[in-house]
Amino acid sequence: MSNNSFSISYPKTYLSTDISKINFLTGTPDLISTFKPGEETKERRFFVTDATVASLPFMVPFISKFEDSKCGNDCLIILGSGEPYKTIDSVLRIVTGAIEADFTRNDLFIGIGGGVICDITAFAASIFKRGAKVEFVPTTLLAMVDASIGGKTGCDFANYKNMIGAFYPARQLYYWPEFLQSLPENQYNSGLAEAFKTAVLFDQELFDIFENSSEKILSRDSQTLDIIIRKCVAAKAKIVEEDFTEKGIRTYLNLGHTYGHAFETIAGLGAVTHGQAVAWGIGRAVTLSHNKGYCLENFRDRIFEVMKLYNWETSAIPSVLKGTAIGERFLTAMHKDKKNLTSKVKIIIPKAICDIVPEEIDDSEILLSLKDN
Repeated sequence: MSNNSFSISYPKTYLSTDISKINFLTGTPDLISTFKPGEETKERRFFVTDATVASLPFMVPFISKFEDSKCGNDCLIILGSGEPYKTIDSVLRIVTGAIEADFTRNDLFIGIGGGVICDITAFAASIFKRGAKVEFVPTTLLAMVDASIGGKTGCDFANYKNMIGAFYPARQLYYWPEFLQSLPENQYNSGLAEAFKTAVLFDQELFDIFENSSEKILSRDSQTLDIIIRKCVAAKAKIVEEDFTEKGIRTYLNLGHTYGHAFETIAGLGAVTHGQAVAWGIGRAVTLSHNKGYCLENFRDRIFEVMKLYNWETSAIPSVLKGTAIGERFLTAMHKDKKNLTSKVKIIIPKAICDIVPEEIDDSEILLSLKDN
């Protein structure tokens, strides 16, 4: 992919694609005014959120509208928070709740939360009576810049990431950046890693922001965050619209993920954030690129210097991992990755900013990339 092959328009109020309509909203999140729970609508709504989001001060008025999980014809379910709840059991809890409330395939599921809630709500909608509608209110930076866009749904299984799922896009998304001011630091940092991935893949200007405006980013400057979110949304929406089922250019979005998912598996799902793992994986992909002679030393070092600004792991083997034969454990996990189509591991390799190549890699090269130079 050459440096000039991808241009991004800048969405102002909303971005409408063939797949989803994405609404950019300002101020304090106001779900009562937006959704009017309990009022008669042409479709019933089944709201799904988690305990962390439900406890946010500006969410409490909305949650309190529901008595015994019901408000008029609308329903609400509150699940546990985080990766440990990204399971088929959580998906089936949503489906069971909708069945017990007599929902139909013409009704609407609405996920309010981060990537976990978006993924499992959409997956539940996709399998409920062979497909109900779904919408999202993403509440984390990771969900806003990545997880809520593009229709990838699913859950973890057998300690491997996203082994069960479907392509099933949300009809609409509602973005309130104000949610990000309430995020725990580790979750905010996790979302930054996915935004950084987008910068490396598609946007030199966004990369420059990460490189030169770290103080504004780390202090959650609202104007800087607004630019980051809109750029990431525009980039991913463009890619997904072009290649919805990941047969071509959409595979580039997996930069850092093959290494990163293996890291999450070895550490135990939920032990490290997804973004922390992906950021480390980007570092390994750049190391692989340099080892193969694809990128200059200056590019590799520049990536690592930016990573250090955000306290992302740069060691060849993540410092939190203990035990023996770590390299072999990585190989085992990486070979299980759902994106592999042959006996080799497929990895997205950056040669420069906006210059990417996907390639099937020999195990020996992967092991070499897991060693410090």
